[in-house]
Formats: sequence, structure tokens, C-alpha cells
Amino acid sequence: MPATAINQQPSKALSTILQAGFVAGTLDIAAACTQYYINTGKGPGNVLRYVASGVFGNKAFTGGVPMAAWGLVFHYIIAIGLTIFFFWLFPKVKWLSKNIIVTGLLYGIFAWAVTVLIIVPLSNTPPRAAFDFRKAAIAILILMFCIGIPISVIISRYYSKSK
Repeated sequence: MPATAINQQPSKALSTILQAGFVAGTLDIAAACTQYYINTGKGPGNVLRYVASGVFGNKAFTGGVPMAAWGLVFHYIIAIGLTIFFFWLFPKVKWLSKNIIVTGLLYGIFAWAVTVLIIVPLSNTPPRAAFDFRKAAIAILILMFCIGIPISVIISRYYSKSK
């Protein structure tokens, strides 16, 4: 294999990871902000500041636009992290390629579980109200369709072209 082909492969992998992460992250934050607006009539700033509170704690809620911007950065870091994990996992678990839509839906559930059981508890976000099944179901559906499916589709295309 020529050296140029070897050098291009990591570039294509990185490009695919970033594309999937940004597509999924954008769909997810748009859905979360839309859902928040429907429920409260308020704009996306509070959603983004909540994400920023994972690092900055309660200070994020009084930080205005800079904290909202940090929230968006942290949101994309999480989305790209989830994408990197899926990219790594996809060729190792053969059944993931059997039905990419079902895989994406399942990965959305996994993303929700990671967020709720690992990321939020380890962060500085303020304590949340008691578990609400309706809110959890909406969050899971958003992650299934906005994170899981886009990541699954984009990453599976990469691997199908690599064969």
C-alpha cells in the first residue's frame, strides 16, 4: 500500500468521527433546546448553562453568554466522545452492523445511561428533582434519534467504504 493511502486513512477516520459527532451533537442540542422551549417558553441559554454547570457548578447559571458558550463546547465534547467510542466499538462487535437503525436506537439508550449514570453524577451539576419517567422517556427518545441513529449511520458508512 502506498504511503499516501496510509496517511489518508487516519484523516478519513478523524473526518468521519468529527462529522458524526457534530451532526449528532447539533441534532441533540437542537432537540433539547426545542423541548425546553416547548416546556418553559425560554430560550436555549438555560440548557447550555446547565451543561456548563457540569464543570462550573452553580456559577454557570449566572455566567451569561460565556457560560452558555462553554456549555455548547462541553456538549460537543461529549457527543464526539460518544462517537469515538462507537467508532472504536463498531468493528469489534459484528452484530452492530446487522441493522444500523436498531443499533443506533440501542446506542441512544446507552448514551442516555452513560449521561445519567456516569457523566452527571461525576459532574458539578446541581441535584435534580426525583426521577420523572415522562422526562426520562423524552430524553431517551431524543438521544436515540439524534445521537444514536446519526452516529450509527455515519460510522457504518465509513466502515462499509473501508472494506
